[in-house]
Amino acid sequence: MNEFQLKYGCNPNQKPARIFMADGSDLPVEILNGRPGYINFLDAFNSWQLVKEIKEATGMCAATSFKHVSPTSAAVGKPLSEALKKSCFVDDIEGLDDSPLACAYARARGTDRMSSFGDWIALSDECDEVTAKIIAREVSDGIIAPAYSPKALEILKTKRKGGYNIVRIDPSYVPAEIERKQVFGITFEQGRNNFKIDRALLSNIVTKNKELPEDKSIDLIISLITLKYTQSNSVCFAADGQAIGVGAGQQSRIHCTRLAAQKADLWHLRQHEKVLSLQFAEGVGRPEKNNIIDLYLSDSPEEVLGEDVWRKNFAVRPEPFTREEKAAYLATIKGVSLGSDAFFPFSDNIERAAASGVTYVAEPGGSVRDDLVIEAADNHGMVMAFTGMRLFHH
Repeated sequence: MNEFQLKYGCNPNQKPARIFMADGSDLPVEILNGRPGYINFLDAFNSWQLVKEIKEATGMCAATSFKHVSPTSAAVGKPLSEALKKSCFVDDIEGLDDSPLACAYARARGTDRMSSFGDWIALSDECDEVTAKIIAREVSDGIIAPAYSPKALEILKTKRKGGYNIVRIDPSYVPAEIERKQVFGITFEQGRNNFKIDRALLSNIVTKNKELPEDKSIDLIISLITLKYTQSNSVCFAADGQAIGVGAGQQSRIHCTRLAAQKADLWHLRQHEKVLSLQFAEGVGRPEKNNIIDLYLSDSPEEVLGEDVWRKNFAVRPEPFTREEKAAYLATIKGVSLGSDAFFPFSDNIERAAASGVTYVAEPGGSVRDDLVIEAADNHGMVMAFTGMRLFHH
């Protein structure tokens, strides 16, 4: 099959629509279930590249959760702490610790659950039964993976009344070196971004502190590969083998940093005992719990704690999580990694990153104010590597 007819393009009025191989060869994918759409395939092909490259760079299986052609998170298959399991709503999943792939997806989905609602999933390895069980109970549009175990495929085919989108990709597929797309009837052509991101890319450390532990280099690699497939401008915070905050598609880099930092802060706060001990009202589902937690941690907690509403949300009315308490907790966070898809033009990005516990930074360098950015990093004892490579993605 060298083409697949789509129901429509980005929007229902954009017809006809299809994906096809211009050279007449077969598509490198097989649709095992459902009927993926135009945006689904954009997510699928971008997300597959991301997890494939993370696995090649780290040697660990990887998963990502995509929405509107940008990752909400990406992660490798490291075990989750008990607090993180509860924060990600997977503390009841049997066999989780025995499936690195399930751990990777639990992390990716659990990082920014609000953004991941209705996600597209990519897995670097064969989808197993445990991973499928997590996916089965989440609101999701579809999945791409190189293979599926019989039991996993059986489970996934029950989603969305049997219409869940399941795509198998040939892991040996290598695209052409030149890629093209059309905008306004005009064809754009460029070489594929085959730039390899690995440990060697982090060798040019420009700060006084040059101690970059192996686990932190993996976090930086994950952040940079995530950025390679994130709509620019973009900044990515990472910790413990996963992206914990992605700021995508902002015109100003400081806005990218602030957005990513805010998401990273929420990821940390969701693991606080005050959040983990919330007692929800009977019948409150996972998506609702997530929205309640998000409001509980916001500057307007009265929306879920108010006298007239709390009983709808909680079995026991929780104490507010004050701004001072949150700030004190976040002040204890250290060792976070940060990648940027282009240079930091001002040191304000470093100052905001430091407030969210960033200790390790990777960015291209090349700004006329590099000296001020390095000075700010030195003031905070950070380790910063200049990669020399921009990672714009559009």
